[in-house]
Amino acid sequence: MNILDRYHAMEYGPAPEARNEADAWLAARDFGKALFIGGDWKAASGGKTFETSEPSSGKLLAKISDANAVDIDAAVAAATKALPKWSAASGYQRAKVLYAIGRAMQRHQRLFAVLETIDNGKPIRESRDIDVPLAIRHFIHHAGWAQALDKDFPGHKGVGVVGQIIPWNFPLLMLAWKIAPALAAGCTVVLKPAEFTPLTSILFAEICERAGVPKGVVNIVQGGPEAGGAIVNHPGIQKIAFTGSSEVGKIIRKATAGSGKKLSLELGGKSAFIVFEDADLDSAVEGLVDGIWFNQGQVCCAGSRLLVQEGIADALIAKVKTRMSRLRVGSPLDKNTDIGPLVDATQLERVKGLVAEGARQGAVCWQPDAALPSSGYYHLPTLATGVSPANILAQEEVFGPVLATMTFRNTEEAIELANNTRYGLAASVWSENVNLALHVAPQLKAGVVWVNGTNMFDAACGFGGYRESGFGREGGREGMFEYLAAKLPLGQIIKPATTSAQPVEQADGSAIDRTAKLFIGGKQVRPDGNYSLAVATAKGKLAGEVGLGSRKDIRDAVSAARACRGWPEATAYNRSQVLYYLAENLSGRAAEFAARLTELTGASAKAAREEVEQSIERLFLYAGLADKFEGRVHQPPARAVTLALHEPVGVVGIVAPDSSPLLGLISLAAPALAMGNTVVAVPSERYPLLATDLYQVIEYSDIPSGAINIVTGRSAELAGVLAKHDDVDGLWVFADAETCAQAEAESVGNLKRVWSGNGRGLDWASDEAAGDAFLRRAVEVKNVWVPYGD
Repeated sequence: MNILDRYHAMEYGPAPEARNEADAWLAARDFGKALFIGGDWKAASGGKTFETSEPSSGKLLAKISDANAVDIDAAVAAATKALPKWSAASGYQRAKVLYAIGRAMQRHQRLFAVLETIDNGKPIRESRDIDVPLAIRHFIHHAGWAQALDKDFPGHKGVGVVGQIIPWNFPLLMLAWKIAPALAAGCTVVLKPAEFTPLTSILFAEICERAGVPKGVVNIVQGGPEAGGAIVNHPGIQKIAFTGSSEVGKIIRKATAGSGKKLSLELGGKSAFIVFEDADLDSAVEGLVDGIWFNQGQVCCAGSRLLVQEGIADALIAKVKTRMSRLRVGSPLDKNTDIGPLVDATQLERVKGLVAEGARQGAVCWQPDAALPSSGYYHLPTLATGVSPANILAQEEVFGPVLATMTFRNTEEAIELANNTRYGLAASVWSENVNLALHVAPQLKAGVVWVNGTNMFDAACGFGGYRESGFGREGGREGMFEYLAAKLPLGQIIKPATTSAQPVEQADGSAIDRTAKLFIGGKQVRPDGNYSLAVATAKGKLAGEVGLGSRKDIRDAVSAARACRGWPEATAYNRSQVLYYLAENLSGRAAEFAARLTELTGASAKAAREEVEQSIERLFLYAGLADKFEGRVHQPPARAVTLALHEPVGVVGIVAPDSSPLLGLISLAAPALAMGNTVVAVPSERYPLLATDLYQVIEYSDIPSGAINIVTGRSAELAGVLAKHDDVDGLWVFADAETCAQAEAESVGNLKRVWSGNGRGLDWASDEAAGDAFLRRAVEVKNVWVPYGD
């Protein structure tokens, strides 16, 4: 036998990772006291425990304390007690603690990796080489943010006590993503890990003890749904950060509605893996292996939809099948294993059920001819071809090692297929033509796009989704904002509009009657219901009547906003010029608007003139910022640059206040327009004639039809319609507390981003009621990773 024969005859032998230290740690720990509260280890007050088992064998690992609402109360009390001193500490003091955590984790890096693999089932190569090093990177990276906080985030401070709930697929990494920025911002934390994977969080709590984290700053409570619900609903928590399923994310959005809690959600995905005909197919196949079979496909951003150009489909599929046949399924502690077990029997049954249903709906499901281990929750890698866009495997998040394949003919069809999902977390684009890749990336409705790569992450680069993949970002500068609050100039409590209209004294009839209509799609149109709303002057006389907008009118306005492509696709410089022109034209009619303000609100002539001038000035401000509020370029420790692009949210609904009715409306609409959003605005219910007077100014200011639409009527009713409309991407509501809470609760259909005043107005004339704080709400941050080099 020659050397070549011996080479071909070689097989991988077992290469198990030693687990003796992890087993010794397990044996030495009292998991009946696994709640880390106020710096002390405690048993659950109710005495309950839950079991965590090893996915590769089903064997019991430990019985863990199961926290209840009483334990959550204790954890929140500890975090609240620790908050003043921690938030008042200097950035340098907090940075030292974060750095100490990172360094202590480095000293126990292998123990973290082995525990993670034992508890979760992911291959040791992944936990050792990816999860643990990246978790450490987050703590050391955020030590820098802690010290730079005052300089880089002026006017901001930590939001307070933070409740954090993390999933089982990346237990340690998700913990780091949540805790590191919170501590850097000066917040204190109550974190609940997943029941399936509690072990590394317990080891992390021990690290906090050794690293000198002050008591109560980090509290880690093990538990199930009761503990999670208690965190979400606790009045002493100022922010909720959740990573998990979209279904649970919607429950949390509804539960926190009206509470005033800040909320960030990182949810499910159905990410597209797009391969164009000029791609390097061998590289694409390796990227695909990483994209869908990494962590057994139990990844929210898994590239679970393969979209391949028709001309290369057969060749690529053949290569994929060959590569799949060589994937090694087995013990996760074997360094040669590619695919370990799923986390639990329930997850295995779910994946099997979805594959069976996909096949029933017409997909052809192929698996390599390989034996599975005799014990554990293993599933073979699966390739589904002949998948229609409506197939369950193309629409639902399987969260397992299952790849659904579809073909496309041209670039436009690829983009349409990629965006044909309710999710919007991530995508991969494969092409040797960087012009094509960077043409496609901005058109994908995804928060992260990888070019010729996949599953690239770094603490300096934001991660998060659009649509039902949630809102908010983790990592980078934008991730820090999630744990910071700017002091907005709060105004008075907004009272609900009265339902019974007061009698209005009729006009003397000397003027020609003027009908104020709605403004939809660049035209003045009658309300669908042909009802009107009387508007009174400050003296109780009839100032005019406006259309009483309805659900149908909102639908028409949203359709017009969605159909307007010219405004979002215009250059920032072009939008800037149009907004300058709008300000110019409003200035030409300043006296008219001031007189209208005085007539309706009773404001003095001087105050009315000031509000009009401030409105013009605000238009000028956002016109000037339209081409200046830009993204960034990150340089992660890899051969890649990450382009953090600012993109418009989409269709933004605005419910404007009665206070400062002209300035309030313009202060909300102008930043949304400046960033390229299209707007459906509900103006002040009490003073809507100021908005209807704007129609003519808008019409001759070169604003494209549909860029801004105005529907007058009952604010509470129309806010509810906008909240429920799944083609509205963002909603800003400044109304009474009940209307704000309703808007947040009813936004769960598509998990639109809602910003409300929680029943309070703003001092719209203040400098703080303008600028970057508003522009940040008007954009999504998309991180596009572009590798370079050979």
